[in-house]
Amino acid sequence: MASIFTFDHDPPRVNSPWQSGQDSERRPRAERSVTAGAVVESEQPSDSRLERLEAEPQDGPIEYKLHLLLRPRRTYSKMSTTLRVAGSQQPKSAREAKLPKQTGLPLASSIQTRQNRLHHLTTQLLWRLQQSSPYHSTARRDLIVPRLPEENADLTALEKPGKLLPGLEESNGALYEIGVADDGTFVGLTKDEMDESMTTLKVMAASLGCRVEVQRMKAVGSCEWMDSALGSNSNVQVADLWVAEALVMPILSAQNNADGKRTDQLNDPPMRGASITEQLRVSLIGPTTSGKTTLLGTLSNGTLDNGRGSSRINLLRHRHEVASGRTSSIAQELIGYEGRRIFNYNVDNINEWPDIHDRTENGRLVFLLDSAGHPRYQRTTLRALIGWAPHWTLLCISASKDGISTPGVHSLTGADEAMGPGIASMDLAMAHLDLCLKLAIPLAILITKSDLGQRASLRDRLNIVLTKVKAMGRIPKILHSNALDGDNIEEVPNNYLQMVRDDVISPITESGDPLSIVPIIITSAVKGMGIGLTHALLRSLPVPPPPTARDFVPLALNPEQPAALFHIDEVFEMSLSRAQTVAIPGSNESAPVITGYLRFGRLSIGDRVVLGPFPGDDEDSRTLMPNDHPSPGYSLSIPHPSSAEFARLSSRHTLSAPRIEGEWRHATVVNIRDLRLPVQAIEAGQAGSIQVVFDEPTEGASDGNTVFEKPKISGIRLRKGQVLAVPSQHMVDTGLSLQAASSLKASFKAPDVKSLTIGSMVTAYVGMVRAAVRVLRVTSQRSEFDSRKVITEDDDVFGIGDHIELERAKSESNLDEYAEHHTEYHVSLELLTNREWIELGSQIVLVEGGPKDKSGLEGYVGRVVEIGE
Repeated sequence: MASIFTFDHDPPRVNSPWQSGQDSERRPRAERSVTAGAVVESEQPSDSRLERLEAEPQDGPIEYKLHLLLRPRRTYSKMSTTLRVAGSQQPKSAREAKLPKQTGLPLASSIQTRQNRLHHLTTQLLWRLQQSSPYHSTARRDLIVPRLPEENADLTALEKPGKLLPGLEESNGALYEIGVADDGTFVGLTKDEMDESMTTLKVMAASLGCRVEVQRMKAVGSCEWMDSALGSNSNVQVADLWVAEALVMPILSAQNNADGKRTDQLNDPPMRGASITEQLRVSLIGPTTSGKTTLLGTLSNGTLDNGRGSSRINLLRHRHEVASGRTSSIAQELIGYEGRRIFNYNVDNINEWPDIHDRTENGRLVFLLDSAGHPRYQRTTLRALIGWAPHWTLLCISASKDGISTPGVHSLTGADEAMGPGIASMDLAMAHLDLCLKLAIPLAILITKSDLGQRASLRDRLNIVLTKVKAMGRIPKILHSNALDGDNIEEVPNNYLQMVRDDVISPITESGDPLSIVPIIITSAVKGMGIGLTHALLRSLPVPPPPTARDFVPLALNPEQPAALFHIDEVFEMSLSRAQTVAIPGSNESAPVITGYLRFGRLSIGDRVVLGPFPGDDEDSRTLMPNDHPSPGYSLSIPHPSSAEFARLSSRHTLSAPRIEGEWRHATVVNIRDLRLPVQAIEAGQAGSIQVVFDEPTEGASDGNTVFEKPKISGIRLRKGQVLAVPSQHMVDTGLSLQAASSLKASFKAPDVKSLTIGSMVTAYVGMVRAAVRVLRVTSQRSEFDSRKVITEDDDVFGIGDHIELERAKSESNLDEYAEHHTEYHVSLELLTNREWIELGSQIVLVEGGPKDKSGLEGYVGRVVEIGE
């Protein structure tokens, strides 16, 4: 549960028990004579020798059913398949032992109505279908079962499939063995009973948006019964007994309609749109001993920590994190709110994220990203702050002196080794705070481990924090919580909600600026102090409006903006469902899954997209792949410019061309999850995962005038930092393609950027991209805003020359100060490894390499103002 990017690489498979039964031990049985029947027998040669199946598995996508009749079954005087007439060969005790499976719902009694039996059978089918999904929700969903007509009416009108029930998009189907007892005995049904059972199964499947495919039928014996409807002289009727195997599959593939024309559901309007639940994306940052992961575990699990890190154990993704106590990767958790209710793993029937989605459809989802705090993993912190573009950031600062944990809290040998020589915990915390203030991210501060801190130490730390916050023009608000919130907190206290509204939300609403207020909460994951208040804050923080393609620069200045843009953070491989394999001709059994967030636009299943940029076909892709592993020591992830690696990079010349063959690969979206919830689409600003199937390579030359040309490709290797995009209609009409950058120019307002050395190597963070760049030049110029204020004497038609003379009479020092505050510094940069897609106007952070006593967060924050091809 530690990540939205944790997939089951071997999802449940639907394997027929007829295959395993052929290898199992068979009981000797006399040959049976089978009379000719109207049912077509489609059995494989090996099926004729199979006389029983293995016992029905309790879990999994396989269901054994004696019949699916909605009426009482007739009484037989003789059945060659069983000693018990019209029943199973199981002894009475065994049948009673399996009775809880259908508690209170006999198979076909006079008391039970047909409608209730259909509802029960459909619910059972839904459960079996969910068993073949990699993930499925355990929360209850509204199940719509069709209303049955009169008892003798034809049910074929109800066999038309409806919309697929949400959550079954990834199901691999379910197998029904009809006419088979729970122990695997072939009991069999007559032709009319088999036809009725198949009709019932089709009605059940249609209500879930599925279809039924008969896999095999086998004659297993004969039966006799007295037909009293023929008159006073009852005649003995003889018929064959049949068993059948039927596969129930979600409808995702192309089907033939009533007119015989082929329709493709991938291109139809989505059966269900994106999640409409409000989503708040929050990053947790702070030094390695600040207790971020422990606090997140307490919030998401609903249980307090035992002082030795018990609440964080489920959030750690790697074994070395458990051994060392240091978080080195970004872990994610989800908390739901609806009204005052809190929905986390402490609530009954919530085992997965889809369960939280189900409970908070009209509330709020808070997506929390935990980051690393050690300087060695500073790239993880920068990814959480820059790459994920959080709506709010929670900075955790330990109340204990120097952040030194008590024995047993972390498996660290000491504070110096944990933080690196010359770096104290508070210094690292202030480096995090400085970076957050530079990035202009809405910020809240959590003082953790208050149970370990002394009053004097806590006061000193608060004074430092308040001074820095006020120096940036922001207003700190300390929210006091004297109560200790214990385990199993299920609701946000009303007084906490009111406190947050009065001290935080109302001032932000009045000013219209979420940066104006910085809430501060003192917490303890062991004692429970501030936990309820933190829930109240997460429940109430304002969510920014959905992002658009014009947030950074006007569309006129960037006509090559795609219709939708998805930033890629991680890449996985996941098996396609059986329905998806059928729907996409020529597709393999697996396809890549990319994870990240949708910067703007909308993505739906079936969309044609482009991914990249990739190295050109004539480039060695292995030499262009950066080594994305932690650098030795505690300094920055980028080596010092004098290292041999950067000497090699400096000698390379990036490929600069308007179009590179094979740089953009074309694919189709086949699967979407919005925070693990299977959906048909995601909206701008939402995080999730997307499964794509790449186009097959084509032979010969392709048309270079179309956006969706198919280049000849061999292997496709996705990486973090790439993008998935839907070309705009303008790009399709004009033949424009997405253009990757080999160089760029960024604008900075801080004068200290002038200290960058020409020709030096730095690390650039922009979006999800982390790239090594070389500084080409640094220039200064007045901002465009000030140039519009310059008034010449010829333009002084309103007689304001006197005012200009007064301005010119300012002292030289004031002029220098004025110029410094209204001067921008442009830095030209050259990408040294891959060409990257960089959005014009996006935020960029440059980080230099340095000695070990630096935190690795001392960066220069600016904006991209020019892209070089």
